[in-house]
Amino acid sequence: MGTNRCGHAPIALNCRQSVPSPLCDPRPQEPNLAAEPDTVHVSLGDRSYDILIADGILSAAADAAAPWFLRKFPGHVPHAAAIIADANVQAHAGRLQQSLAQAGWSATVLTVEPGETSKSLAQAAALYDRLVELNADRRTPVFAVGGGVVGDLAGFVATTFNRGLPFVQVPTTLLADVDSSVGGKVGINHPRAKNLIGAFHQPLGVLIDIACLRTLPQRELRSGLAEIVKYGVILDAGFFEWLERQVESVAGLEPAAVRHAIARSCRLKADVVEQDEFERSGLRAALNYGHTFAHAFEALAGYGELLHGEAVSIGMVCASRLAERLGRISPDITARQVELLKRCGLPTVVPGDLRNRESEILDCMRLDKKSEAGRLRFVLPSRLGAVELVSDVDHADVLAALDA
Repeated sequence: MGTNRCGHAPIALNCRQSVPSPLCDPRPQEPNLAAEPDTVHVSLGDRSYDILIADGILSAAADAAAPWFLRKFPGHVPHAAAIIADANVQAHAGRLQQSLAQAGWSATVLTVEPGETSKSLAQAAALYDRLVELNADRRTPVFAVGGGVVGDLAGFVATTFNRGLPFVQVPTTLLADVDSSVGGKVGINHPRAKNLIGAFHQPLGVLIDIACLRTLPQRELRSGLAEIVKYGVILDAGFFEWLERQVESVAGLEPAAVRHAIARSCRLKADVVEQDEFERSGLRAALNYGHTFAHAFEALAGYGELLHGEAVSIGMVCASRLAERLGRISPDITARQVELLKRCGLPTVVPGDLRNRESEILDCMRLDKKSEAGRLRFVLPSRLGAVELVSDVDHADVLAALDA
């Protein structure tokens, strides 16, 4: 196993509805989803885009994406594309390639190795070489097919090659569906910290095919549930309550339940991104609940040893216990998170091999993007459905939350 070293600001958000979303109402209702794709619109001026969620949409990707390219390049639909995918999702990449070929496109699949270690400068350089071989220009789109690793890596390559290529996110994991594919964050890892090298580059659109979820290993599927639970904790108590009733249906990929969970999660993240696209106001920090702990766990365990959602699950519990210790919430808020995360099949305790590396964990946390001049800041709950960015947290309290 590889190893690598590594005030209060309220978060207030508006509840918008571009998909049927009864959970903006304090009285939770059961979803009533139509057969047509759910559409979540991310409103960012000339960088606005749609997220389409449906079963089997990958086979119709060319038709779905054509209007996006026409808006970007009026009168011109590209007919050459690069599909960046990892070796585990070649079947999904093939379905996309076939859809594009049927529409007259020439699409080349560029394969990368699965896993967090592919988010590196070396892998980005190899992809640059392939794009040069393909004579890619600024109208050559990049399709990112895979989980968060591929989305981040392909998006970073698209951002930096030829000063920017258009790209489309085609997430194939539940975690990528609700997290990394939405919001325009792209990047690669540095040996000492995750996502330390990156940029903001919004996609032209996002295609979410829930059929892809049926091919996931159970561990990967459970990992994605952590981010869905997170949205309930930070932004929507009603959604959290719905998950408490329906999480087994979501985990079992029952169509109505999983589509609703994805659409609601994307809507909640889109609301935040629309108000703080470039992380300037502090609002977007809410999305990092549990992540200050989680990124340290991932780095120290060795990228890929802990799945991102597993690390986030543990990190949320640590953050909630830290909030308890600071007198911000009652213990039942933490207990409900622990219970729901356990029902998702996720870990909630810091792994034993990390428990004796407290100083290294703190060092990693100081590299967190929310830190200021080495001072730790954490996103902490003030109640279910609301969080705040808390500064100058004492290191002793942080370590106590780790040991709880």
